[in-house]
Amino acid sequence: MDRISNISNQFSSAKPTKQYLHVKDNRTGKQYDIKIKDSREASYVQSKEFQKMKDTEGSVLRVYDPGYMNTINATSKVSYIDGDKGVLEYRGIPIEQLCEQSTFLEVAFLLIHGVLPSKNQYTEWKQKIIRHTILHQDVQTLMQKFRFNAHPQGILISTLAALSTFRPESNPALAGQDIYKDLQVRNKEIYRIIGQVLTIAANAYRCRIGREQNLPNTELDYAENFIYMMDKLNDDYKPHPKLTKALDVLFIIHAEHEMNCSTAFTRHLASSGVDVYSVVAGSAAALYGPKHGGANEQVVRMLEKIGDKKNIPEFIQKVKDRKELLMGFGHRVYKNYDPRAKIVKRIAYEVFEVTGKENIIEIALELERIALSDPYFIERKLYPNVDFYSGIIYRSMGFPTDMFVVLFTIPRVVGWLAHWVEFLNDKENNIARPRQNFVGQERRDYTNMHERATSFEFPLDATSSYLSKRRNIHGLYKGQ
Repeated sequence: MDRISNISNQFSSAKPTKQYLHVKDNRTGKQYDIKIKDSREASYVQSKEFQKMKDTEGSVLRVYDPGYMNTINATSKVSYIDGDKGVLEYRGIPIEQLCEQSTFLEVAFLLIHGVLPSKNQYTEWKQKIIRHTILHQDVQTLMQKFRFNAHPQGILISTLAALSTFRPESNPALAGQDIYKDLQVRNKEIYRIIGQVLTIAANAYRCRIGREQNLPNTELDYAENFIYMMDKLNDDYKPHPKLTKALDVLFIIHAEHEMNCSTAFTRHLASSGVDVYSVVAGSAAALYGPKHGGANEQVVRMLEKIGDKKNIPEFIQKVKDRKELLMGFGHRVYKNYDPRAKIVKRIAYEVFEVTGKENIIEIALELERIALSDPYFIERKLYPNVDFYSGIIYRSMGFPTDMFVVLFTIPRVVGWLAHWVEFLNDKENNIARPRQNFVGQERRDYTNMHERATSFEFPLDATSSYLSKRRNIHGLYKGQ
């Protein structure tokens, strides 16, 4: 009897094999059963089901979701996030294990190919990437032509885009739309981009400070090579191993983070069939925005504004009064402690052992202590995120603030490439074509200029430099 009872309980607690959303449209009286699908991350329905729901005039029902806050735009196997539990996995492997036991280039292989490499595979993978860190001479010349005070990320974006002109044989617009179905062509571009983004980033910094570009050292590891190219002044230069390891871990942490703004843009661009260099350049441009890749830079500026530990209580009160923003706390996805932040915090103390703690570091640590013990922030689940600590580490390691987003871009290129590959393999890789909710003018006729109302005023003024103002003054004078 107990055995029968147990079997009965098992069946009663099991989830039904098919689940539906039952919808009644009161416009037409029709009823619809929409199949609910389950995934590890969320249950969902396909938006095409709503196209079946038409009004009496035959217009379909669409879903309005600005910013895609509750929209799934792809099926992916690359990374998984559980925001409530504070979990991040790359291809099923916890981020903590990868940061503790792996290297950035091994993680890059994992993200792009879906499995950890064998020893021979890793050796070949690493060699091909490092070999492709060397830039074409014309690319180096191009980078030297940027304005002396150009932002490094602007240089990086522009140079990545320019690389497509150096590879016409692998550009779908020139070599045929199916060129990336050739895995050898696809792999070659992956090696090139991962290798060359490192050199472009380092030399963007060199251009920024007015120094000659350094060639990569193919005997060095990935992160070590980056520091070497940034700072080498003589042949005896050797990056500090602890700082190199810290940067490698930071690269792992920033390599991938599911369907964020720039990654979604990667898939959006790829859907048009554009070349992979344009895809990566466009994604890097999305990352350039202060709401996306510039958060850790804003953290440092906030700490500089606070100025001293004694000013923290006053600053905290202003945050509560909504007169200031607490940068580096809270996250759109994580409602628990950001798992990346825990790792970066540990790495931070290892870096401080080498670099020491300057005043801004002390301010950051005290701000964290006070915020984590304050009920106001605890109740709102505002925990430090990865941007809070990464900016501090970069500052401590001597990176200028305008290089922070570049340091984000280098590893994130791997995540973009992983999604690019996944998109190419996806049978549902249709060109992206969102719809709009039009709220503009209804049909009206063209009006001749002399018949138009003159009461409508639109601001046409634009900001002018002092040089432009001076020219205008002299131009209008004309010797009168």
